Amino acid sequence: MHHARPTSILHRTPWLPPVAVAAKGLYIDLEDGRRLIDGIGGAAVTCLGTSHPKVIQAIKDQLDTLTYVYNVQLSSQPAEELAQFLVDTSDGAFDLVAFASGGSEAMEAVIKLARQASLHSNTYFVEIGQPQRRNFIARQLSFHGNTLSTLSLACHPARRAPYADILDTDHFHHVSPAYAKRFQRNDETEEQYVERLRQELEDKFLELGPDTVIGFVAETVVGATTGVVGAPRGYFAAMKSVCHKYGALFILDEVMSGMGRMGSLHAWQSVGDGAAPDLQAVAKGLGGGYASIGAVLMSPKVSKGIRDGSGFLKHGHTYQAHPLACVASLAVQKIIIEEGLFQRAVENGELLSKLLHEGLLSDQALAKPFCFDIRGRGAFWGIEFDFDAPEAENLNFKGQTFAMLVQARCLENGLVVMGMNGGANIEGTKGDCLMLGPAYNATPEEVREIATIFVRSVEEVLRESSA
Repeated sequence: MHHARPTSILHRTPWLPPVAVAAKGLYIDLEDGRRLIDGIGGAAVTCLGTSHPKVIQAIKDQLDTLTYVYNVQLSSQPAEELAQFLVDTSDGAFDLVAFASGGSEAMEAVIKLARQASLHSNTYFVEIGQPQRRNFIARQLSFHGNTLSTLSLACHPARRAPYADILDTDHFHHVSPAYAKRFQRNDETEEQYVERLRQELEDKFLELGPDTVIGFVAETVVGATTGVVGAPRGYFAAMKSVCHKYGALFILDEVMSGMGRMGSLHAWQSVGDGAAPDLQAVAKGLGGGYASIGAVLMSPKVSKGIRDGSGFLKHGHTYQAHPLACVASLAVQKIIIEEGLFQRAVENGELLSKLLHEGLLSDQALAKPFCFDIRGRGAFWGIEFDFDAPEAENLNFKGQTFAMLVQARCLENGLVVMGMNGGANIEGTKGDCLMLGPAYNATPEEVREIATIFVRSVEEVLRESSA
């Protein structure tokens, strides 16, 4: 432990995080007097920045009327209204909603909703008379949450390592990631690569027994493992076709990429072939950091299976559908529409991409030999670095990873970013990526500030690491 001052919190980092005392918009004020600009919205959460007056007012008004009910006993107007809003804005893709308190909880609910213990006749597959379905297929280099079952479902080597011996390997299985820039072969076209991945999924179905598979689960855009990786064209349509061929569910995790972050309400609408899922998890951008909330969105097909069976969900948590969380989220979602923030996020993304390309890939840029990829859309961007180039021979990061060094330097320079390692190979031992995801309502000036500090921080780390 390297904690400089006393703390009674067991923090999630080996260093002591600075203490924030106030925030407005994209800016965060620290106890030591420094001001930061948040370039990633926490963890791709604060889609409106902090302190939006309409959201604050909605929460204050709700505090005066109803603060809490237990959703097994009672519902609330904010919960009913938010669920109706999510159904009404889905263009018919979704018909029912179940709430949770965050992304991991939402994905846990997806797993249970798709198939609870066959002792209880309350799941989609049990209710349509297929209790033998017990397997999930997900992807390597994926992340679906930090509970034991979501760690089992996902496949992120570093996050799984401490718990490997207690993860469920009997019911959770994995196929290759859809990451063309790393894993598409030189002799393959995009269509051939997609077909190879489609065939791999079908082979996994056949290996497990096609009538034993509950569903295939994927992040529409991969977040915190490979860093903002979208799939090649046609991929999701192909995977959905395999699921439906064998009567399994096509499930999307949009905890990070959904609710406007890609410039459309659901990421699959803009970057996922328009392939609407049977089940979908959302969270972060739903409440925008004003409240802890997640949700599971159910297609008409799944909704009908539940309604024609028991008609209710036998899964939940104490704070599910919390009135304060729901009223905050409804306010956030209405503001995104009222202020035209899907389009604003797309425009900001185009500006950010231009600035990053100029700063990192121009001929005079120090980072040019090492910047492997700049990718993203809207308010979700990944910048991946690779040190296989001959120019890397003279670099020495002194046992640290480049992504973490840049993350730390950005913080020193007044910018919050998210760094991650290990997304460049299946073993999770190679690759440095940093993520940017400013609030959808960031101004062009704020986008420029984020890009400027980021590029400067990358250059400083490279300069200092040169032998």
